[in-house]
Amino acid sequence: MYGQFLVTAIIQARMKSTRLFGKTMFPLAGKPVLQHIIERLRMSKFIDNIIVACTHGDKEIFELCDQLKCKYAAFDIDENDVLERVLRTAKIVKTDMIVEITSDCPCIDKYAVDDVISSLGNQPVNDYCSNVIQRTYPRGMDVQAFWLKTLEKVAAEVDNPVDRQHVSTWIYKNPRNYKRFKNMCVVLDKNPQVNYSHLRLCIDTKDDYELLKFLFEAHKGVYFGLKEVIEFFMTYPELPSINKNVEQKDYYHELRCAYGEV
Repeated sequence: MYGQFLVTAIIQARMKSTRLFGKTMFPLAGKPVLQHIIERLRMSKFIDNIIVACTHGDKEIFELCDQLKCKYAAFDIDENDVLERVLRTAKIVKTDMIVEITSDCPCIDKYAVDDVISSLGNQPVNDYCSNVIQRTYPRGMDVQAFWLKTLEKVAAEVDNPVDRQHVSTWIYKNPRNYKRFKNMCVVLDKNPQVNYSHLRLCIDTKDDYELLKFLFEAHKGVYFGLKEVIEFFMTYPELPSINKNVEQKDYYHELRCAYGEV
């Protein structure tokens, strides 16, 4: 709980990733990517429930969740409609706040998670809070939080496939709409020069995976957060070059295509 609010972390996971098939179950220091995420979210001071929102037929994910005694939900719906999947999952526990985490973030930092939750919980008049609007954290430490009632409103409004796949972009990023919502951003430090957004700690490609293998094997299964990552890269400054050329998907291009403008 955060104050009076029930907090549920929903991990979006599926086996059929278009860029790197099966990445959710790739091993890092002897554990699947998804297991690292679940274990890190369990370290949060404020999260009451963790639920994996997966797709119909994701047997490997079901089995891992059963092994870890983690809740999961699978719906026989369009697997690209992640918004609907997350919304239905949230309604299972009748949560107040949803913490959205994607299954490609095995380095998710417990302090970053709690900072976003507490920021939104302290100012519940706002609709949404994240550390992605103004990026200062590395990719792969993305945390987004919003109210169930906010997501219900979004689900009723959004019909373009891009925002339905990305869940919360309609709230903070879509130029046709986002100014209607009250959004907050958590930054790493008040000093604007403290910025690690150039680093990639997510897993979208084989190069990303190679970097993460170095990182997890070096820490031998012991928890590490952003502080330890930066120290590690200072010791091995050549490592971030492994995936520095990976291109991030262009949301705005996808959106223009969805609107028939390309």
